Amino acid sequence: MPGKLYLVATPIGNYDDMTLRAINVLKEVDVVVYEERKEGQRLLRHYGIQEKLIESLNEHNEAAGSFHIIEHLKSGKNVALVSDAGTPVFEDPGQILVRKAIESGVEVVAIPGASSLMPALTVCGFPIDQFLFYGFLSPKSGRRAAELQALRREKRTMVFMDTPYRLVALMRDIADVLGANRKVCVAFNLTMPEENIFRGPARELFLQFEKRNLKGEFVVVVEGAG
Repeated sequence: MPGKLYLVATPIGNYDDMTLRAINVLKEVDVVVYEERKEGQRLLRHYGIQEKLIESLNEHNEAAGSFHIIEHLKSGKNVALVSDAGTPVFEDPGQILVRKAIESGVEVVAIPGASSLMPALTVCGFPIDQFLFYGFLSPKSGRRAAELQALRREKRTMVFMDTPYRLVALMRDIADVLGANRKVCVAFNLTMPEENIFRGPARELFLQFEKRNLKGEFVVVVEGAG
């Protein structure tokens, strides 16, 4: 019988957000698959989990790594997939592995937990009965502006993510394309001691971030078109 593939959500900053079920799964599986080996070892040490076989799966080795991990599963080993932070597969490597596991008849089990998406939505103050998760816009300014232009009339609340160093550029483009007065909520360093929620018109937030050298993870939630 093949093993099971567990998709284990881990904290996005605050180690207290790890669930008991996630800890128990990591204790019981034979293999832990992490984006970076050192981060995986640090996670296991923090929760007092006995060291075990750790494999890496990241954007550089996803195709070959997925094939290797499937071999573990076919041999009967239970495997836990963990991302650097939050819920694996969601905006992280793992889709190829999940697809191959399903094709191979391997049971895939999600172990829910921390995610930056839902906290950012629940604190934004905008309607969230329907929302559009766009994820990462293009890193290229011209293409990013074109993508935002296509969303100018979107009535649902929109959610964007990006790398920490592109916050100012992203806010500038949101203000320029979606409108200076478009309401925005930026959830910054969620769950961490320096967590901060910034709310206001896009242009004001852009000017604020331009003056400050903020470094950290963030989620941008934009109110839909009126």
